Amino acid sequence: MKTIATCVEEILVSQPFLEDALTRNILNFSALSEELREPISKMLRKQVKAGAIMMALRRYSPPKEMANKVKLNKVLQNLGDITVRSDISDYTFKNSPSLIHSHLKMLEVIKEDPHIFYTFTRGVHESNVLITNTLKKHMEDSYKDEVCTTMQDHLSAITIGLPKENTKIAGLYYQFFKRLAWEGISLYEVVSTTNEFTILVEDEVVDTAFSAVKSLKN
Repeated sequence: MKTIATCVEEILVSQPFLEDALTRNILNFSALSEELREPISKMLRKQVKAGAIMMALRRYSPPKEMANKVKLNKVLQNLGDITVRSDISDYTFKNSPSLIHSHLKMLEVIKEDPHIFYTFTRGVHESNVLITNTLKKHMEDSYKDEVCTTMQDHLSAITIGLPKENTKIAGLYYQFFKRLAWEGISLYEVVSTTNEFTILVEDEVVDTAFSAVKSLKN
């Protein structure tokens, strides 16, 4: 059976920004209670009082919040190097039996230089390639027999080194997404390995994005 407390929890879980502001005590409880009165009344199919909602808000505590918050802060403080690479191109291809052979051709081109930025990600129906613009001609030659559905230039990649314990921390990636969303930055692409996390943004917002990500270390 639903209660006011369970309704409050359901709403907050579905709106992470709201939950975050609440746990940081930067919300007006009275105003939020009035705003939630109508949706909670509909959920319970009866009229509820703002005072009862305010009490539920003050008592709300995200599950395992404190223990995980300590671990999360430690990981953020121990983030590794943050590297920015500009002049990146993004290609999306339809998956095909020959796609892996095109990928191998490109690997032959770049194998002598381990510092070249190149990623290949295979999905269910399509695959994505990120590469430095200077190798654009080699890229298009290697994949000339493939169906390219989208291509985007003028992108920058921000790569963040993650501590080894990052896989055990709930909500780590959310911190990056939340911070960038607060800045109004759209992510063009996201790529990750076990201990690295790379976001791709348009060149014009890379400085803002870099500052936003760096601020998490503090």
